[in-house]
This record gives sequence, C-alpha cells and structure tokens, in this order.
Amino acid sequence: MTKEQKANKQSSAVEATEQLSSEQNSTPTSSFSLQLRDDQVAVITMDVAGERMNVLKATFAEEIRTMLAELKQNSSVKGVVLISGKSDSFIAGADISMLDGCKTAAEAEEIARLGQQVFAEIEQLKVPVVAAIHGPCLGGGLELAMACHSRIVSDDAKTVLGLPEVQLGLLPGSGGTQRLPRLVGLQKALDMILTGKQLRAKQAVKAGLAQAMVPNSILLEAAVEQALAGKKAAAEPKLNLIGKLLEKTGPGRGIVFDQAKKQTLSKTHGNYPAPLKILEVIRAGIDKGMQAGLNAEAKAFGELCMTPESKALRSLFFATTEMKKESGAGNAKPNTVKKVAVLGGGLMGGGIASVTATKAGLPVRIKDIQHQGIANALRYAYQLLDKKVKRRFMRSSELQKQMALMTGTTDYSGFHDVDMVVEAVFEDLELKQTMVADIEQHCHEQTIFASNTSSLPIGQIAAKAKRPENVIGLHYFSPVDKMPLVEVIAHKDTSAETIATTVAFARKQGKTPIVVKDGAGFYVNRILALYMNEAAQILLQGEPIEKLDKALVKFGFPVGPITLLDEVGIDVGAKIGPILQGELGERFAAPAAFDKLLADGRKGKKSEKGFYLYKGNSKGKKPVDPSVYTLLGIQPVAKMSQSEIVQRTTAQMLNEAVRCLEEGVIASARDGDIGAIFGIGFPPFLGGPFLYIDTMGAATLVAQLQGYEKQFGNRFTPCELLLSMAEDNERFYP
Repeated sequence: MTKEQKANKQSSAVEATEQLSSEQNSTPTSSFSLQLRDDQVAVITMDVAGERMNVLKATFAEEIRTMLAELKQNSSVKGVVLISGKSDSFIAGADISMLDGCKTAAEAEEIARLGQQVFAEIEQLKVPVVAAIHGPCLGGGLELAMACHSRIVSDDAKTVLGLPEVQLGLLPGSGGTQRLPRLVGLQKALDMILTGKQLRAKQAVKAGLAQAMVPNSILLEAAVEQALAGKKAAAEPKLNLIGKLLEKTGPGRGIVFDQAKKQTLSKTHGNYPAPLKILEVIRAGIDKGMQAGLNAEAKAFGELCMTPESKALRSLFFATTEMKKESGAGNAKPNTVKKVAVLGGGLMGGGIASVTATKAGLPVRIKDIQHQGIANALRYAYQLLDKKVKRRFMRSSELQKQMALMTGTTDYSGFHDVDMVVEAVFEDLELKQTMVADIEQHCHEQTIFASNTSSLPIGQIAAKAKRPENVIGLHYFSPVDKMPLVEVIAHKDTSAETIATTVAFARKQGKTPIVVKDGAGFYVNRILALYMNEAAQILLQGEPIEKLDKALVKFGFPVGPITLLDEVGIDVGAKIGPILQGELGERFAAPAAFDKLLADGRKGKKSEKGFYLYKGNSKGKKPVDPSVYTLLGIQPVAKMSQSEIVQRTTAQMLNEAVRCLEEGVIASARDGDIGAIFGIGFPPFLGGPFLYIDTMGAATLVAQLQGYEKQFGNRFTPCELLLSMAEDNERFYP
C-alpha cells in the first residue's frame, strides 16, 4: 500500500469516526442512535419514540442497514454494543400489526425474509457485536440478540428472554428457529419455541443463551468490555453425554423429534398448526443446513400468518392490549389504593390476599371469624411462594418480605385506613349485606366494598348500604393465582371512580378485568352454567363421562365439563343454579337427578368424592367412579359422535353470550370473547364465542338451536339479536 493510499484510508476512517460520533440521533424521528466511544466501541441505542417498550418494525430495516454500512466503512471500530434506551425493557418483540396488512402468505413471507437478511448482516460484521439486555427480550428482540455474537444480561427480575410467537399461532420468522437450537441445544430450543417459555437471566446464562449476568448499573460497561475482548461466543451448546447421543446423531435426533411431536399433539389435539410447523422447520435446518432452515422458516411463517388460528390469536392479543388502556368508566380516574382487606380466609380469600401482596405489592389485612381461617389463608399464600423458592424463581428473603405484607385479625382492628375491601364469604345475601354495614362502620368514607360473589346481583348486596356508590362486584375465578380474568360488576349506583379504581386495582394484581352489568351470574357464569347443564343432560341420557369430557377437551377446552364440575364443586353448582333459575328463568334449571349426588356426600375433588375417583389416585389422570352411574340410574352407552356432543353443549353457551350482549351485560363482542377465553378456557384458537359465531355464521347457529328446540324444548330458543343477525347476514366483527 502506498503512502497516499494509507493517508486516504486514515482520512476516511477519521471522517467515518467523526460522522459516527456526531450521529447520536441520526434524524429526529430515528429509532436508533449511534455513538462511537473513546475506546472505539460503537454503541447503538434503540429507543422507539412514543412507545413504552421497543418493538421492531419492517421500516427499521433501512435504518439498521445504513448504520451497518457506516460501521463497515470505519476500520477504527473495535466492537459494537446494542442496548435499549428504555428504562425497563430491551425489545418486546416485533410489531404484529404489520402482519394484518398482509393479504397473502407471500407478503408475510417477505417480511420474515427481510428480518432474516438484516440480522444476517449484523451476524456477518467482522467486529464483535454484543447485545446488552435489560428487561424483556422477546420474539424479534431475542432473534436480533441471537444474531449478535454474544449477549450480556442484567440480573434484574424484569429481564426475561423468550420466543412467544407460538402463542400467536406463528413461529419465529427472523432466524429464531435456526439460531436458538445452535446456541442452547435442540431439546432446550424445542421446549422454549413450542411453548413460548421465557428464561430468566440466570437461566439464560446456564443454558448458554447469554454469556454473563451483571447488575444493570454496569451492564453497558460489561458489554463494552466483552466487545473489546474480541471474543465471539462459542457456537456449540453445552451438552452432557446423553444430550450428545440424542442431538449429535441421526437416530437420537429422530427420537427427540418423535417425542416432541407426540407431546405436542397430546396437548394441542391438532387444533394449533404452528407447533407442528415449528418441528418441521427446526428439523429442516438441522438436517439440511442453516440456509435451508431459514427458507423453510420464512415460508412457514407466511403460511401460518394466513391461518384462521393465528388470526384469532392475534385478534385476542390486540383486544387485551387495547383493553389495558381503558379505565372501564370513560374518563374517570382511579383513586390510589394503598391498603387492602380481605373478608374470609377460605380458598378464594387466601388466593385474593396472595395476589394482592405478591403481584400488587400491597399490604393486606385478612379477617376471618376463626384464627384457623386466617392460618389457612396465610399457609396457602406461603405454599405458593415456597414453590417459587424451591424452583429458584425467588429468594427466601423475598418470600419473607411478601409474607410480611399479609396480616390477620378476627375483628376489624386495622381497618380504619383500608382503601379497598374484597369480600369472599359464603353465597348468602344477608351475610354479605351485614359485611357491607360492618365495613361502612369500621372504614373511612371512600373505602370501596368489592364482593367476590359468583351469582348474587350486586344491587341486592348494596340494597341497605349507606354509601352504595362504593359497592361493586369483583368476581375472581378459581384458583385465583392462575386464572387471569376478573369480572368488575357495577350496579346502577356504583360511581365511575369506584369502577375505575377497581379496574386499576385488578390490573395491579396481574388480572385482566372486564366490566359487566349487574345481574345474576353476570356474564361468565351465565354462559358456563348452560354449558355445564347441557353436559349433565347428555350424561343423564347415558353418554359415558370420559367420552363427554374427552370430546370437549379435543374441541379445545382445557378440561371437560364433568371434570370442571368436580373441580369447582358440585355443591357450588347446586347453590348457584337456583339463584340463576330464579332470576333468569327455566332455561337455567339444573337436572333434578343431581340432588342425589349431594345427598350421597359428593362435592367433587374437595371431598375426594364426585364423578371421578380421588382416593388412591393422587397423581395422573383420575378414573371415573363407576358407582356414580348406579346412583344416577344410568346405563352408560356411547351413542353420540364427538361433534354432536360439542355442538349441543356449546350451542346454548353461544346463544347466551349473544343474549348477554343484547341485554348490555357485556359492552362488546370483544369483552365477551376475552371473558370466555380467560374465564372458562373457551378455545383461544377459535377467538372466543363471538368470533366463533362469525366463523360458522349466525344462520348456522340459529338452525342448530331451532333443531334442538324442537327436540328438547325452550332452553334452546334463539335470542332476538341472534335471529336478526342471521336474517341480515351480519357479523360481530368487521
């Protein structure tokens, strides 16, 4: 090289350095800024304006490519660090809304290919590229991080890494299906991609997905140090001898894929196409190489994007995201809740107290008439936390800290400064009215009284209240720590501030609240009761219990209706039934034969005596108790097809959902779909009752109902709204 050439090269490098240093914000609207430090490490900061979290958009490709071109021109750059400008997140994923603009699989495939190409350019940079990860690093965010040469993670509890695309009926489309198995091994990658499982920082390091974990305060410097070290992370995952036999040999990999397929089908029952596509795509990359895998990935991404299952799951995602921005009461602002009390130390009370302390982080006072009730509630909360400690999700010190937020009392001491009281006592109207009066006496004037009743109208509970504007329903589902939905029920005098405060409080507990109109059973229990009743009617006709349950599980429910009755409690159903029948009519009448179950002491799982056998069957699938057939006077013989069972049990549920919309019990089809999916496990891939009716057509459902009406009577009479929609060929969604 001549002196002139050397001088030109040095001059170019200086110019490039000056350009990089001055480009802390390339353009006013740029989501990326580039800064060259004195140690010659280039720091790329991603900070999408107007968004709480960073999300990747197809339009960012050009920005990233421009920066990469500048980096390649500057020979003085020794390394690159990619970091987020957000205070508590890295990259939450890709902007899914761009997929809704795709009219064909080819258009969606092109989006995937663009992501693959940009990430490949990052991977091909000759200097080390390090992702400095703090907070959620999910979906496209993790795909971007995996294209970097190494990853440093903060030790913060918010830091999680995962590929949740399967939960939207998709697969990772920007190289995730190919890079993750190469980093963490085939089995670990399958577990993560097929379930959407997220790894915490420590788990990510152990799995080989990240190279180090450091406090967030030194995250940037640790990443810079990694970049200056000039090392690229080892491409080979850490495997023991059995792991090597399974993943490094053809027969071994065959066993892994076969087992994964078998387990996937046992969980999804073939209702979700994405998991099977994921298996195909990962196998293509392992058997035929990276490029073949990427091609298969992009093609499958495009195909899945067009499936009705993915469209339904994406619709659910957008609906819940939209709902998080709503107060539930127009422009009303929530008041601050600083202290909470729970009345009743039973299973529900213990669960409510637990999520209040552990999720909302609020002090909670548990009142029960007996010390044993308080002890049970505290024990329940402790057991939930102790599981996390044993699995190393939580430190013992954090367990103690959260348990310290929960205290108990048998009187109303410590209630004077409580902002919200959640009542979880027996379904007895007089008792609940007494509770309202006690709270009005012992708490301040703004204290909200929220009843966890599952069926009693809130207006009746508030009938004798001095401050009825503070009384509201807050209906949780069991088990409280797992079920995501709560119904917020406003009666005619509930104030907008009370509604907004209750909705905000439920969200703080990690729940998805829907606001529903007051009335017996509200929304979820109304549609659930008719579904359960019809399953019971089919059982009394002689259909075997296991066949009934299996049909609905295969349809997409998490458990069958008879199993659910055992789980909820046959006695609970017996209490709710007459309330619903009295308020809403004869279509809610439960089969009289079921009285025999309670007379025989069968309450379900809690009494270890119901439709299934519990004693001596602590683990695994429970067998049906054959004596229940004798008790009910049934000779079990399978006569109905699976589709007939599904159609008849769901027809009334769908009809009642529409009737609830007609009566204004729910504000929208969107709320009804979210309530059914999160409250009773209506198959998510169908999008909820209303989207499902749109798919089948209102006229089809009306024809089914009218056929059953002729056969079984008025309980199947279609509601007016459904009839008019069928006549006008209307839909609930555009």
